[in-house]
Parts: sequence; C-alpha cells; structure tokens
Amino acid sequence: MGESTSRRRGRFAPTPSGSLHLGNARTALLAWLQMRAAGGEILLRIEDIDKPRSRAEWAEEIVCDLEWLGLAFDEGPEEGGAYGPYVQSERDELYQAALDRLEAGSWLYPCYCSRADLAGIASAPHGLGSEGPVYPGTCRGLTLEERRAKEAVKAPSLRFRVPDRERWIEDGLLGLEHFGPGAGGDFVVRRADGIIAYQLAVVVDDAAMKITDVLRGMDLLDSTPWQLGLFEALGETSPAYAHVPLLYGPDGSRLSKRHGAVGISSMRQGGTKPEEVVGCLAFWSGLMDRPEPVRASDLIEGFQMEKIPKEPVQLEEYLLRRLSGQ
Repeated sequence: MGESTSRRRGRFAPTPSGSLHLGNARTALLAWLQMRAAGGEILLRIEDIDKPRSRAEWAEEIVCDLEWLGLAFDEGPEEGGAYGPYVQSERDELYQAALDRLEAGSWLYPCYCSRADLAGIASAPHGLGSEGPVYPGTCRGLTLEERRAKEAVKAPSLRFRVPDRERWIEDGLLGLEHFGPGAGGDFVVRRADGIIAYQLAVVVDDAAMKITDVLRGMDLLDSTPWQLGLFEALGETSPAYAHVPLLYGPDGSRLSKRHGAVGISSMRQGGTKPEEVVGCLAFWSGLMDRPEPVRASDLIEGFQMEKIPKEPVQLEEYLLRRLSGQ
C-alpha cells in the first residue's frame, strides 16, 4: 500500500469547457488513488472561472462521468464540505481579496499590451505558452503619466511581477526540476475584461481548501514556478506537485477526437463498462500489466507513484476501438 499520513488533501479540478476525455479521466483516477492509498482526502472542484468557455451542462456531465468510473469524492459541488463553494464562479470575493493583497504588496502592475502587440514574440513551452508568448516586461516600468495616457485608450490587465531568481522543484514523479530566473515572464492574474486568470484562482483555491498534494498533467509543469510565486507573495504554503506525462494517440499526436470516441460520456452512453475504462487507464499508468477490467477501488492497495511512466504514453488503436464499442 502507498505511504500513509494524516490529513493529506488532494483535488481533481476539471474545466467544464467540454467533455471529460481519457486523459482527464486518467489524471482524476491517479489523483484519487494517490489520496486513497495515503489515507487522505480528495475533493472535486469545478474550475469555471472563464465563464465564456464554461457550460453548466458540461460540469454536470463530468460529475456523472466521474461517478460512473467509481471515483467518489469527500468534498465537492454535490457532497459539500467545509471549504466550499466548490465551483470557482461562486468564489469571486476570495479572488478579489487576493488581488487586493498582491496590490498592497506591490506585486502587480497594469499592462496595456494585447495579444496582437505580442504576436512577434517567440512562444514559451506548452504550459506557460498556453496563455500566450513570454511577456518581455513592456509595461513593467511605465511611469504614472504613461499609464494614465494608455488607460485613457484601453482598460489594462494586471500582471504579477515574477521574482528574478531560479527555482528548484522536487516533483513527486519526475524528481528535481529546474526553472531559470523569471521563468515564463510576468503573467496575467486579471484580464482586461475583468475575468480572473486561472493562475491566481487555482492558487487561491488550493490555499483556501488546504490542498497538500496536486497531481496533474505534464502540460502544467511549466506553470508551477508562477504558482509558487503567488503562494509566496500571498504568504501561503504551497502543495507538493506531481506531474504525469500525457496520453498520445496511436499516431503520436496529442489525444483528440480525431482518434475516435475518447470522451468518457460517449463510452458511458455507448454501453462500455466502467471497469473496462478503468482497466485501460490503469494499464496506461503502469498500475497493471494487462488492460483487464477492474474497479477503481481495487487499485488502491497496490498503488505506487513510482509505477507511473515518466514519459508520454502512446495509446493502442485496438484498445481505443474496444472502448469505443467498435
């Protein structure tokens, strides 16, 4: 059985901008197993802070898919709990309070640059690059007069001043990871349209919900120094991170709908048994030697982080076809 400790708390925090797919489901399963094997707690949080992209019906579908897979959570939108609400769109006051604290500490500055202004800058690696090119600090040193002139033309976003120092992070799966000084550049914590950025919301929520362990996809590894900087600036303790390599289709590209029915809801509605899906997810995670049907609860006792592959996993065509009911 995995290492035991008390009050370890993990979370699975999907964005309801589409259906839960095999990659998301694998992350959910591993995060769930990590906490169950450690005797800890696991909560579900719906990260719908980007309201234009999120849909309530997708959030409901995700909850149904997770229940179908056999993943029961200790806290969440339906279970409730001491650290709710567990839906980001209902937590705006907490994010504004964090912004006020950061502004009082001189961690933020207004930025008037648009994506078009930055289009010529080389993109960062995936993760940091998911929010756009690395920011060169164009607005960091503007005078008060310059800011007033620009603000008369357009509303600014707010950026966080990334400390100019290197970081060494002990990842729970990958080991020691190094990030250079100012990794990724200054980043947006509130968009010009007033929407709170993911990086701030996730840090505020993890701190408020007492999260001790975060297991998530490798595509978010590069955002870790950003989030650690926010935890420090807010005077909060950061969780321990573990980043799992992604799943790829049989052609070696990122898993997507072109590889067939990779959505959990389509499998659920198509008659696939949840044990079949869990068995494949466990096989692709190094927890089983063969892709045999299994319940999630039956994987708890043998769960060990070191079994999880440290390289991306390429899925077999015949298994995808099996899960799709073909």
